[in-house]
Amino acid sequence: MRTFNFNRFRQISRQALVKSVLVAIATVSLFLASDAIKPLSAAAYPFWAQQTAPETPREATGRIVCANCHLAAKPSEVEIPHSVTPDSVFEAVVKVPYDLNSQQVLGDGSKGGLNVGAVLMLPDGFKIAPPDRIPEEMKEKVGGLYFQSYKDGQDNVVIVGPLPGEQYQEIVFPVLAPDPAKDKNIHFGKYAVHLGANRGRGQVYPTGESSNNNAFKASVAGTISAISKPEAGGYEVSIDTANGSVVEKIPAGPELIVSEGQTVEVGQFLTSNPNVGGFGQKDTEVVLQNPARIKGLVLFLAGIMLAQILLVIKKKQVERVQAAEMNF
Repeated sequence: MRTFNFNRFRQISRQALVKSVLVAIATVSLFLASDAIKPLSAAAYPFWAQQTAPETPREATGRIVCANCHLAAKPSEVEIPHSVTPDSVFEAVVKVPYDLNSQQVLGDGSKGGLNVGAVLMLPDGFKIAPPDRIPEEMKEKVGGLYFQSYKDGQDNVVIVGPLPGEQYQEIVFPVLAPDPAKDKNIHFGKYAVHLGANRGRGQVYPTGESSNNNAFKASVAGTISAISKPEAGGYEVSIDTANGSVVEKIPAGPELIVSEGQTVEVGQFLTSNPNVGGFGQKDTEVVLQNPARIKGLVLFLAGIMLAQILLVIKKKQVERVQAAEMNF
């Protein structure tokens, strides 16, 4: 008769208990992580989304949130001084170029000029200069622009627009540099500056719906049996398929490029692309320079120049003495 091994039983029980605990921990971890790995909703339109958007308009990837709605890529530029001194006012010139002859599709389907807007992310401590600090010459360049903080307490992140693009292909930001002597959290050094600038309307609304500034595609494959124009504008394209008829509703604005009787495939364009605008971003740097360092550099260079001059003078003296000795 086999005897009962109590020690072996206790060892097996302990191993089973450990495995059960590990499985439970893994299950709970996966459950908790499921919310973390869900895709986040697109954050865009800083002017409307700043109440619910992230702390800054720049995502962890470096992309500015405007790119979530303005899908086309266009160039944008920002010009700032290489270095600035504390408590000084300087210009940050944002350039949003585009063809002034371009006409964009408006919300009602009509055509109109493009508007422009920009978000400028300055280093901590930098902000838009108060009116009494802006020089008169700079005030003329700035004009009547209204600058707004992206969020309360973030004076270094500034947005402007929408503005008429015909007048504001160049936007001048009057920026006040901080003074480390007044704020111990500010230090001399090199800092990054980020720009995001768009022209024209976006392709996606904050709700995730597509605007009429898009090229619309067929959602099914089949034959176009009818095309009608509702009173509100746009088109209704009926596509006959093997499972019945599907009506594609196209808002006013895009131009239809298909006709009745035409066979279309899934994803085939039904309209032209009316978008003539787009979004661009630019990264640059600015140095908050210590004036004492500049003075020290000037004195150092002056000392070197003086030493060189004295060496030349001394050399001439030695040459004259040597010449006199030879003649003697």
